[in-house]
Amino acid sequence: MDRIDTLVIGAGVVGLACARERARAGRDTLVLESAHAIGTGTSSRNSEVIHAGLYYPVGSLKARLCVQGRKMLYRYAAEKGFEARPIGKLIVATHPDQMVELQALLDKGRACGVHDLQWQGVEQVRALEPDLRCVGGLLSPSTGVVDSHGFMLALQGDLEQAGGMVALASPFESAEVTPEGLLVRAAGIEVLAGEVINAGGLHASHVAARIDGLRPDCVPRTRYAKGNYYSLVGRSPFRRLVYPVPENAGLGVHVTLDLGGQARFGPDVEWLELDDPADIDYQVDPRRADVFYEAVRRYWPQLPDAALQPAYSGVRPKLQVPGGQVQDFMLQGPQQHGVRGLVNLLGIESPGLTSSLAIAQAVAGLLDAPVV
Repeated sequence: MDRIDTLVIGAGVVGLACARERARAGRDTLVLESAHAIGTGTSSRNSEVIHAGLYYPVGSLKARLCVQGRKMLYRYAAEKGFEARPIGKLIVATHPDQMVELQALLDKGRACGVHDLQWQGVEQVRALEPDLRCVGGLLSPSTGVVDSHGFMLALQGDLEQAGGMVALASPFESAEVTPEGLLVRAAGIEVLAGEVINAGGLHASHVAARIDGLRPDCVPRTRYAKGNYYSLVGRSPFRRLVYPVPENAGLGVHVTLDLGGQARFGPDVEWLELDDPADIDYQVDPRRADVFYEAVRRYWPQLPDAALQPAYSGVRPKLQVPGGQVQDFMLQGPQQHGVRGLVNLLGIESPGLTSSLAIAQAVAGLLDAPVV
């Protein structure tokens, strides 16, 4: 039987960041990935936005790790040479009743450590983005966009340079807690690992449920919220990201720009009635476009008819029920469940991409801390 220091389940951005962190700390590290390439799940089906960290409850893991991770990500991009561009974001109120929410968002952001937020009057917004209609806004200069695939390739490169490796087409099957460590079985592989990091993304709860020796009450149910995106036909009128005031379970249908300046709109929130992420249908229903036109025209009335085309969709793993209170990241370590050497990363949705390097440091802290 092979023995290894650290085994990571899932080669998305968070799994790769965690594996890199452990490998660079001198641990023999292996990443198991069920797909034939890295980052094919949630990591490649998102807006590629680097979030500033202003949306999340003060003191939450999402707030703290987003602010920390954003700074780390910009530094890492400069070091490695992949693109991470702070193009800025405008959050706009389209009705006077939303101005109170916008002020609350400003206050929350500053309390979370986002100190560069700037209040914008109508004329200031128009000077930045003449096509926007609003009654006021917030400017977040440190929000940006990133080449997520370039980011993941850099993480994989660092991992391999430190002696770690990624095993593709190697789906996790089961694990068993033993006195010597965690016995992990995957397709054609049986490994005794000193520590296991479950970064399974959409599958993380299912992975945790297949660990013999982990208490069932430590495995929360994950629900799935699909976000659909539409691309804009033609040239974008915007130079920055544009977001409405946040909505329940999401940040509203917003304008994002890729690194080439192409605009896309989304995501919306479509709760899926399924328990197995293998059953997800990622096709974008063209009929949902009507809702997009209505939402976008609240802040961009000139959006032409027939200008939106179905682009792609992504799915977020959520720990709350539909309509329920938004839940924090769950970084569940030995201190919570009592299994030495095991960390489960559950409900890692947005801002997981931005937070990934900070999450990796936090996971290392959980694994290195003494279990009382």
